[in-house]
Amino acid sequence: MWKWFAEQPVATIVIIHGACEYHGRYKWLIEMWRTSGYNVIMGDLPGQGTSTRARGHINSFREYIDEVTLWVEEAKKMELPLFLLGHSMGGLIAITWYKENHSSPVKGIILSSPCLGVQVKVNKFLDIASKGLNKVLPTFRVDSGLTIEMATRNQEVIQADENDSLYITKVSVRWYRELLKAIEETAKPTEAYLNIPLLLMQAGDDKVVDKSMVINWFNQLKSHNKSYREWEGLYHEIFNEPEREDVFQAARNFTDQLIDTEKQQIER
Repeated sequence: MWKWFAEQPVATIVIIHGACEYHGRYKWLIEMWRTSGYNVIMGDLPGQGTSTRARGHINSFREYIDEVTLWVEEAKKMELPLFLLGHSMGGLIAITWYKENHSSPVKGIILSSPCLGVQVKVNKFLDIASKGLNKVLPTFRVDSGLTIEMATRNQEVIQADENDSLYITKVSVRWYRELLKAIEETAKPTEAYLNIPLLLMQAGDDKVVDKSMVINWFNQLKSHNKSYREWEGLYHEIFNEPEREDVFQAARNFTDQLIDTEKQQIER
């Protein structure tokens, strides 16, 4: 876990990265939040980045939830309005985490192209085989099927990722099965998000996540304060795209407005 501090912080934001990546790919976004007055907390999820655990493998999706709990607990110590931002699988983790912790003092959730369905389909034979391998050889690794070019149009990011040894290309069958199980769980009706402000920003030309599944989830979500914005033409990693400054400003407008509303309520 790492912490970045703003000079005069108005809030704290916990960022949860996606599958196969790590916190180092978020330097630009971290600095944008920090210079905008937000403390930032972020770490590498189990089995990814600098984590010492088996790369590309987890025993249970619970490992991600437990890790994020540590980050949120650290953020709470700062005694400032607290926000969650989850990208891709990080969005799925944020959804799952808040469903279990909806009494926590989180002021708002931002989801960036959340992984609620995948575009990259595993061939039928491997999908069936993975169910058996999950029991007898859960650490068996297969190619993720993801490429950097599928994630972003930003050539600077693509070039940096091509030479990044921390970028994961293979995942275990257990990881794959746990991901599918977590996605299935999000489809179950719940009122956990009824009162939490939620902003979902979806890539319009997403080649990684199934956009239709994201829209279906959003439409059925019971919430008094949810908003959806689709970024036409942008690839999966909206915070890495050439238009990322506009994307960040939309996210910041969401959090700033919630902070201002809270201030007004306190002053009354």
